[in-house]
Amino acid sequence: MTSPVRAAAGDSAAPAPTPIRGVQHSFDDLGTLLRDVTFCVVDLETTGNPPGEGGITEIGAVKVRAGEVIAEFQTLVNPSEPIPSFIAVLTGISDRMVASSPRIESVLPAFLEFARGCVMVAHNAPFDMGFLKHESLVHGYDWPDFTVVDTALLARRVITPDEAPNCKLGTLAKLFRTTTTPNHRALSDARATVDVLHGLFERVGSLGVQTLEDLQTYSSRVAPAVRAKRHLAESLPHAAGVYLFADDRGEVLYIGKSKDLRTRVRSYFTASETRNRIGEMVGIATTVRGIECGTPLEAEVRELRLIAEHKPRYNRKSKFPERQHWLKVTVEPFPRLSLVKQVRDDAAEYLGPFSSRKTAERAMAALHEAFPIRQCTARMSRTPQLSPCVLAEMGRCVAPCDGRISMDSYGDFVTGLRAALTGDPTPVVEALDRRIELLSADERFEDAAVHRDRLSAFVRSSARMQRMAAVTACAEICAARRTDDGGWELHVIRRGRLAAAGFSPRGTDPRPHLEMLRASAETVLPGIGPVAAASPEEIELILRWLELPGVRLVEMDGTWTCPVGGAGRHLNRLENAHSDVHQHPGERRRHLRPLGPARAG
Repeated sequence: MTSPVRAAAGDSAAPAPTPIRGVQHSFDDLGTLLRDVTFCVVDLETTGNPPGEGGITEIGAVKVRAGEVIAEFQTLVNPSEPIPSFIAVLTGISDRMVASSPRIESVLPAFLEFARGCVMVAHNAPFDMGFLKHESLVHGYDWPDFTVVDTALLARRVITPDEAPNCKLGTLAKLFRTTTTPNHRALSDARATVDVLHGLFERVGSLGVQTLEDLQTYSSRVAPAVRAKRHLAESLPHAAGVYLFADDRGEVLYIGKSKDLRTRVRSYFTASETRNRIGEMVGIATTVRGIECGTPLEAEVRELRLIAEHKPRYNRKSKFPERQHWLKVTVEPFPRLSLVKQVRDDAAEYLGPFSSRKTAERAMAALHEAFPIRQCTARMSRTPQLSPCVLAEMGRCVAPCDGRISMDSYGDFVTGLRAALTGDPTPVVEALDRRIELLSADERFEDAAVHRDRLSAFVRSSARMQRMAAVTACAEICAARRTDDGGWELHVIRRGRLAAAGFSPRGTDPRPHLEMLRASAETVLPGIGPVAAASPEEIELILRWLELPGVRLVEMDGTWTCPVGGAGRHLNRLENAHSDVHQHPGERRRHLRPLGPARAG
């Protein structure tokens, strides 16, 4: 069992992940062995038309387990319609033979009981399963969610053209020398399919397919060398955690997370993995290390931290959290907005972080639309005597460069700018709304869309920063959430960083477990800016977990609040307006509209 107390790891202070080791696992631990599966091999004869247009004339089935026949099922069925002559010649089933036979609605209950708990097998399974499922639904019988094996599909993956010209049942029966020759009668064909199934099992068994799970994911597209690497997952537990693929030099190639480590890692060696780059990674990998986690949130956070630490070449996301962009209100006599990559302890106001420079520039343009502060980078004294630029002539800048505005008057604009960054962005929203409305009235819809994108970049980044700043302002938050099995997920969050995570089993008092977590949790000191202690991605993961239904705040050191009139209240209207602005130009005039006034709340 996972220890109920577990400190969050993945940072520089934590030890490097090591392979999960333990006792040697048997094949029984890897899945449902084929020898333990009960198969129901079924075959149908029909009137020749598809489901809904034709009827079933005969059902034959053989129940088999571990290579031994357990039982057989066979019955003729009255299809309630004439059997075409060419079908009668092919199958030998005539209208006279089925005249006194039961109808399908009388046969289905007995067949479904016969097949209960089995894995269904058929040659060209979509045909047989399609008829049986259709008739069940038409006559009001619940169709079980059978696992289905198609011997025709499996044969096409195993049999080469040199061995057999096609994968018809008759051809395969000759190849595998079945004891029963298929003759278009249901029970005979089902018996032949049993022998074909066992012959195919022998083929794939030599390729390492030993379990039902292996069989379901088997494909000839998977190279034998890749399939042979499934043993790399054998030491991993059926538990939530993080896995790391590495090459023969120990370099980490790829990092992922899963609720079931062993099952997820095994899927990389099957046909279910279709990504080319991941296929290349699996071909290079020689080891897989696992880190078991107490909670899904811990697994998500560990994944982020380990990706940032190792920067695996086959991961695409979250590799460079240090590549951030911020908007800064500079500290100088006539402040301006500056695009920077680092938050400093300089008493300046910051907005961000932005994931790209382009998004940051859009947000900066939105702020300049509302606050006509200077955009030049020249150094200015308290009494500047410089020449104004074209922005001053256009009325886009109050031009402190030539002394036409005092420091105090200019400071009023800067004060409003700072308030919009950290509190209420309404002045920016209203300024951009007016601009969009004017452009739309002039049918300049492309220009209006540009301003809408600028507004979107600003409002989203402002709302994001306010949410993150709220949780990072708390020195500690202890929260719990009940799990499906009656236990408790426990997390200690310090200044927006996951400091400890654990699990309290069902029937135990979670309070002692939480206190043990607090005692062993990572120490997190206050830093500079809203994301000083953790990456923005980690803070957002924590916020999403804290906002889940059923999460209980147990202890809190600090005040977790967001401004009532903050950027968050504009997001919903922004979504609608953003979708409107990108409609067809001929339709935009009717649909494009500003955000409009919003009430706080």
